[in-house]
Amino acid sequence: MEKNEVKDLTQGNVFKLILGFSIPLLFGMLFQQFYSMVDTIIVGKYLGVTALAEVGSTGSINFMIIGFCMGVCNGFAIPVAQKFGARNYKLLRKYVFNSAILSAIFSLVMTIIVCLLCRNILDWMNTPDDIMDGAYSYIFVIFLGIPVTYLYNLLAGIIRSLGDSKTPLIFLIMSSIINIVLDLVFIIIFNMGVAGAAWATVISQAVSGICCLIFMKKRYSILKFENDELKVNGHCMRRLCYMGIPMGLQYSITAIGSVILQTAVNGLGSLVVATVTAGSKISMFLSCPFDALGSTMATYAGQNVGAKKLDRVSEGIKSSLKIGSIYSIIAFIISIFFGKTIALLFVNGSEVELLSMVKKYLIITAAFYIPLCFVNVVRFTIQGMGYSTFAICAGVCEMVARTICGFVLVPIFGFTAVCLASPIAWICADAFLIPGYISVLKKMKKEIKLRTKEKVSDIKEVNAGIDL
Repeated sequence: MEKNEVKDLTQGNVFKLILGFSIPLLFGMLFQQFYSMVDTIIVGKYLGVTALAEVGSTGSINFMIIGFCMGVCNGFAIPVAQKFGARNYKLLRKYVFNSAILSAIFSLVMTIIVCLLCRNILDWMNTPDDIMDGAYSYIFVIFLGIPVTYLYNLLAGIIRSLGDSKTPLIFLIMSSIINIVLDLVFIIIFNMGVAGAAWATVISQAVSGICCLIFMKKRYSILKFENDELKVNGHCMRRLCYMGIPMGLQYSITAIGSVILQTAVNGLGSLVVATVTAGSKISMFLSCPFDALGSTMATYAGQNVGAKKLDRVSEGIKSSLKIGSIYSIIAFIISIFFGKTIALLFVNGSEVELLSMVKKYLIITAAFYIPLCFVNVVRFTIQGMGYSTFAICAGVCEMVARTICGFVLVPIFGFTAVCLASPIAWICADAFLIPGYISVLKKMKKEIKLRTKEKVSDIKEVNAGIDL
């Protein structure tokens, strides 16, 4: 195995490792958001505010379904990272094979179910009649692309688990260019409307997933399977489901609150829907560093737990929070001075009221980015340590907060309550996650000490037997 095939995160300067690993991840996530932003920008510029609302009205349900896919794949990658840290490459390969089987099953079942229920879901969300058809044509295509979502996210997660965060970035850059070209071709030349934007996203993501597969086959000798490793393994399946499903549900449960909130937003009219669409796209783009730090900590924690180096896990959290807090201040300043300018990417300058509302949304949201940083870093660290069920509880906290905002605060305070919904959700999640991490860390330290004592005792017994 070549030295540069994989990267060991259990040794070396923690701050440098976190920063070095997260930067490629950040750019990768920026390009993933770029997919979405390009769709929205082209739709808003070439198809108008109504089309922008059509795409935006599907944002929460998109996040709920696609987020589950991404969460499951991230969870599947954690046992791989842990076995890599423990240098158990045979079991690592078994986890990789079984994760592929599970992903294929999950993607098939999910695609069939959500495509059949697509219009019903939009009805339940109180989608305005004037944007219903466009919303359906967009989200239906996105749901058809669920298998390629699994393909890319699973393979990218495995590659990152082996310490390589740069390669997925390269493929995303390539596919983002394809996405832009296809957006322009499908929307402007072929007049496919919002469905064209969706097809561009699906096709470009399929390209990045296929590239990851080809790369893994050619590059990693560590992933050269033996015959006995290419079998369905009950233990591996259970472990993968234990890690993956809770992480997926965390995204979906969080998104349920977003769906409820989106329902309340839809009731405020097309202008507010379009505003929240543009504002949330920009906010998601600005918050990518927190997602990158979270994903970094999942891999970092997984490897170090496998190597039984819990002190390095705590050091990693501190380093991540320092980086995230500094960035939070920068993002807040950007939102204050350039919020309206950034919004011009989505709509024309004549939409004065919409631009002012987008700026307000960005300023309020960015003011609470530090709590968001804590949510991502701590949650993904806990998941990387093997306690993914905690993610569900954190997701429930966010869901309850957004539900209360949607049902209670939005009808009273209107758009201002919409702006405050996510910050309130982040604070509620932190109130659970921070004590949760302290509890998990104490538990794992006790388990490691107990195992160490048992091993020492066994060695003493063996030595005593030899002496006799």
